[in-house]
Amino acid sequence: MNSNASRAVQMEENSVPKSSVVKRALLAILAAGFSLVLCGLMIEGLARTVFDNGMDFDLEMWKYARDLKRVSAEPAIGHEHIPNTSGVFMGAQVDINSIGLRNREVAPVPDGAVRVMMLGDSLTFGWGVKEEDTPSRQLETVLNSAATGGRKYEVINTGVGNYNTQMEVAYFLTNGYKLKPDIVVLNYFINDAEQTPRRHKVGWGEYSQAYVVLASAVDKISRIFLGRADWKAYYRGLYENGQPGWTDGQAAIQKLARYCKEHGLKLVIVNYPELHEIKQYPFPEVTAGVEKIAASEGVPFLDLRPSVEDLVPETLWVSPSDAHPNKIANERFAGAIAQTLEHSYPDVFADTASVATVGK
Repeated sequence: MNSNASRAVQMEENSVPKSSVVKRALLAILAAGFSLVLCGLMIEGLARTVFDNGMDFDLEMWKYARDLKRVSAEPAIGHEHIPNTSGVFMGAQVDINSIGLRNREVAPVPDGAVRVMMLGDSLTFGWGVKEEDTPSRQLETVLNSAATGGRKYEVINTGVGNYNTQMEVAYFLTNGYKLKPDIVVLNYFINDAEQTPRRHKVGWGEYSQAYVVLASAVDKISRIFLGRADWKAYYRGLYENGQPGWTDGQAAIQKLARYCKEHGLKLVIVNYPELHEIKQYPFPEVTAGVEKIAASEGVPFLDLRPSVEDLVPETLWVSPSDAHPNKIANERFAGAIAQTLEHSYPDVFADTASVATVGK
């Protein structure tokens, strides 16, 4: 190109107003932003229509936390149910009463009745089962059907998903004791040695199902291909020496046991098995550790694994991908708990001798 032509091109470029260049850049940015938003909406739509079949554990737990939980005013409790809320999760209707429990409204204890309070997490709450199939309601049914002396038994379900032992004890010492239970059942599961979770807002994670699906996929991939600890290693790691969750959990059990002794309440500690492998159970040392702390406080202890070890694990699950106990498991558990209550406190359960044959 000769010098005259170069000058002409340069003059033409210089003649383009700078405002036009800015407008073009802004339009390009807006177009890119619109494309990203559109793509995000499409992915979100896929997550809500293709992946959300109402039975995906991660999505259903996310909805449960979003719709039925709030941050508690008591830091030691962490989170709690929002009173008078409801929803359907894992195909099961969930109704929360006026004091934040998945339970019928709690009235004053009837004359001559025995009130049992179940402390626990999502297993006690009854994740994935109808209210009448929760461990608490099954236990109440067993006790009352076996009673021969006219005494009435009432079982209150205080379970909340993602609680640990510290939170359960904090709930009891803050609110639960006000319901005047005669017997407290502390229901223990292997992940109760986790530290108390704190709610952190994570942007899209508060509202986006696509975020939940993606985070779940990343977690699974990292465990399979990237060397992240599998579920067995994770659970065992919670009980290594010095782990704060287990240390604090033991302290919470001791605090609960001492409170019950000082106030004349009866206490039982119940250990729920991890239901993936029942016969060759991979965590006997965890069960032994919980039993040891119960023995040190003079508290009756029950391991529920023997009550279901004759069954195929998958027949006890809420769904093929969710090993929370289903109705079958909870029936067995309720029968075993009833037997332990009778044997541990015969003065209270003298008229329920027939429970020994229930759940077998």
